[in-house]
Amino acid sequence: MILSDKDIRRAIESGRVIIESSKKGLVPYIHASSMDLRLGHIFKLYEHSRFAVLDPKKPESFVNNMRTVIVENGEPFIVQPGEFVLGVTQERITVPDDLVVRVEGRSSLGRLGIIVHSTAGFIDPGFSGTITLEISNLNRLPVALYPDMRICQIAFEELSSPAEVPYDKKPFSKYQGQTLPEESKLSKDPEFLKA
Repeated sequence: MILSDKDIRRAIESGRVIIESSKKGLVPYIHASSMDLRLGHIFKLYEHSRFAVLDPKKPESFVNNMRTVIVENGEPFIVQPGEFVLGVTQERITVPDDLVVRVEGRSSLGRLGIIVHSTAGFIDPGFSGTITLEISNLNRLPVALYPDMRICQIAFEELSSPAEVPYDKKPFSKYQGQTLPEESKLSKDPEFLKA
């Protein structure tokens, strides 16, 4: 069951769901069945000229292979056609053990060609941190994104029962507590760890 606006507000007011903004005084936009989150100031881009391929069996091909860009207030970050960048939400979210959060793009940005996640649209019970956004531009024209603009929406779904092993208790919870856009930590998956 997806939480309604009334239940989203109740979950936040009771402390069941924690939403903390890096900017004081900003009130979240809560809709009938979702809540908007804002874009942060930090982006990461792959240094595609340094490596020919990103290879999960060769973590050196993608670990520390990103350039960080910090965008000042009021300045745009231009997403070029076909470009893939990592962004981050301004808000930090803490999810209880009995909810899951779905991240979706905003239709107004989708109509410009901006996608905010390629696959990571699912925030596990027990997760706490900012949300890394996998931003792509499908348009043939560049698109300007601004820190503090509403970039995505999240919906809360109740689980049939609280998770037995929420994200914060999972042995391989690689992104717990993140504050920056985090590049792939695929090399820490059990199937890629070297014996």
